[in-house]
Amino acid sequence: MIYLDNAATTKPDEECLKLAEKYLYGEFFNPSALYTGGYNLQREIKSARENILSLIADKENFELIFTSCGTEADNTAVFSAGRRGNVVTTSGEHSAVYSAVNELKQRGIEVRFANLNADGSVDVAHLLSLVDDKTSLVSVIHVSNETGAINDIAAIAKAVKAKSKFTLFHSDGVQAFGKIPFKLTKDIDLYSISAHKIGGIKGCGALIKRKSLIIKPLIYGGGQEKGLRSGTENVFGIKDFEFASIKRYSKIKEDYKSVQALHGLLWEGLDKTLFQRISGENCSPYILCVGADGLRGETVLHEADDRGLIIGTGSACSSNEKNRYSRTILACGVGESLADGILRLSLSSETTKDEVVQAAKILNEVVVNRKKIMA
Repeated sequence: MIYLDNAATTKPDEECLKLAEKYLYGEFFNPSALYTGGYNLQREIKSARENILSLIADKENFELIFTSCGTEADNTAVFSAGRRGNVVTTSGEHSAVYSAVNELKQRGIEVRFANLNADGSVDVAHLLSLVDDKTSLVSVIHVSNETGAINDIAAIAKAVKAKSKFTLFHSDGVQAFGKIPFKLTKDIDLYSISAHKIGGIKGCGALIKRKSLIIKPLIYGGGQEKGLRSGTENVFGIKDFEFASIKRYSKIKEDYKSVQALHGLLWEGLDKTLFQRISGENCSPYILCVGADGLRGETVLHEADDRGLIIGTGSACSSNEKNRYSRTILACGVGESLADGILRLSLSSETTKDEVVQAAKILNEVVVNRKKIMA
């Protein structure tokens, strides 16, 4: 099996799972319990919080809240910050943000969507034109989960603050954390991350926030996470997230370069008469978005699957939506015929050269075969 759907989820890192195993079997206590075992687990959670945060942010000015996933982190940010006036976001947001802001619209908040460039990055000039002194929140995805476009969120956040200093800035960093070398700046108020995109397990994510920022929780109950996310903590998932994060960041620059080479090799191997590139030249090396004009991406996906190649057709989190075409891809200016044949090929640091070469060969053969059948 060749697995090229790492933007949807990554294979859990066995070394990190082994390190975290004791929190699943031996140290299974409730972290809120008053006995020694519970108290010790609270210390372990604190350690994980500090270690993950230190990889991407200044611990003096930011803090981290553990959640069940990136979607919960996004929702917490949107519903906490977008409480008045208008909210500005992009047409290419992950469904966790896009659906959340549309819910705000139902609650009487005006929502404004910025246009995308051809590669899926936000049109910054248009975004800034939508911001005014009544804008409570701006949310811009860091790395597009469909095209891999990288938005310069540090520069965008700074420009937003220059125009409206009280506007809060959030970014979904799920496809960036552990992959793109980056540190949060003072102009970024909220940032969402997820464990299972970097070799951690599903069911664990986090929202990073400015310490001085007051937010409202989505979940009420036992007061865990300083009352900002109630519910018994998933200590096993949190510690696994910590170990996976540390491992990723220990070689983040080396991985970036090696995956960049694989990305180039994959595109080089695809037949340019069969595939059109959607991802820009400066996109994240971990994602390559292409289109097979006139074909159904889903059909290509299934035939590739039959040959041992696993790929995606876009965001897995949007697979239950009724729309046939990806709203993000259409917002890039892609016509419906090409949008129908979109394929998302996403790599990891564990992907090999042989797998990439073989994947391109399989995709070329599948598309040629489909076109012969349709001729």
